[in-house]
Amino acid sequence: MAATFATMNLGKSTCDYALGYTSAEHDRLMRQAGLIVPITERLFREAGIGPGQRILDLGSGVGDVSMVAAKLVGTSGEVVGIERDAHSISVAEARVRAAGFHNIRFMKTDVNDIPVTESFDAAVGRFILMFLPDPLSVLKSVAQLVRPGGVLAFQEVSWIPMLALGARLLLWSHVLDAIHQTLLRSSANPEMGLDLYGIFLQLGLPAPSMHMDIPLGNDAAFIEVILGVLRSLRPLAEQHHLPLDGLGHFDTLPARIQDEIVSANTVVCVVPLVSTWSRKPK
Repeated sequence: MAATFATMNLGKSTCDYALGYTSAEHDRLMRQAGLIVPITERLFREAGIGPGQRILDLGSGVGDVSMVAAKLVGTSGEVVGIERDAHSISVAEARVRAAGFHNIRFMKTDVNDIPVTESFDAAVGRFILMFLPDPLSVLKSVAQLVRPGGVLAFQEVSWIPMLALGARLLLWSHVLDAIHQTLLRSSANPEMGLDLYGIFLQLGLPAPSMHMDIPLGNDAAFIEVILGVLRSLRPLAEQHHLPLDGLGHFDTLPARIQDEIVSANTVVCVVPLVSTWSRKPK
C-alpha cells in the first residue's frame, strides 16, 4: 500500500535520545518488549485497532510496537513507523522480514517532519513522548493526521510507584534512583504516563481511558531490563556527575541484586506502564 508523502514541520520537538541507539540498547528494548507486549496488544484492542486500518507508529525504534499493530490490522491494513535513527530502522526491517510481516514500512524522519498522507485511523507510540521537550505540540500535529473518529493510543511510564516499590531493597533502590535522577537531568519526563490525561484534554479529546500495569517478577529477565537502562544511561549519568560509586562494580551488580531480591523473598517490577487512549470526535 504505497502513498506519496509531504512533510509537516512541528518546530523544535526532539532532543538527544537519552538511552542512545547502541546495539546493547536495541537488545534491551527487545527483551523489554517481550515482557510487556501483552499489555500493548490489550491497549490496542481496547482502543479499537483492527483489520484494514492504517496506523502511524511514532518513534518506532526496532519495530516492536509496529509489529503488535500490524498483527491486529492484518494484511488489508498498514503500519507506518516513524524513526529518526537509520540503524534502528535497519534492525526493525530485518526483524519485520524475519517475522513475515508485509504490511509495515518505516520512514527515516524526525518528529519535526512527520509524514503527511491520507488520514490514519490511529496514531500510537510507546516510551516516546517522555523524551520530547514539547509532547503537546507534537501530539497536536499528529492528531491532525488522525481521521475524525480515529484513535490516539500511547503508553508511557510512571516512576512514582517504581521508586516506592523498590524502596524496600537498598541496592535495587540505588539503581532505580540513579536511573531516575539521570532521566530528570536529561530533561526526560519520568511521569509522562500520568501527564497524558491532561495532555489529551488540552488536545480537545474526550477524557481518555487509562490503566496502569506493573509487571512483577524476580528472575534475571526483570533485573536485566532495568540494569540495561542504567548501562545505556551511564554516560549521561557520568556527564552530569551523578555518583554511581555506591553501586559497586557493574560486572557483579546483577548477581548482587539477584541475591538481595532472593534474600528478601520478594519481587521487583520492570516499569509501571500507563496505557492511555481516546477517540477523536467525529
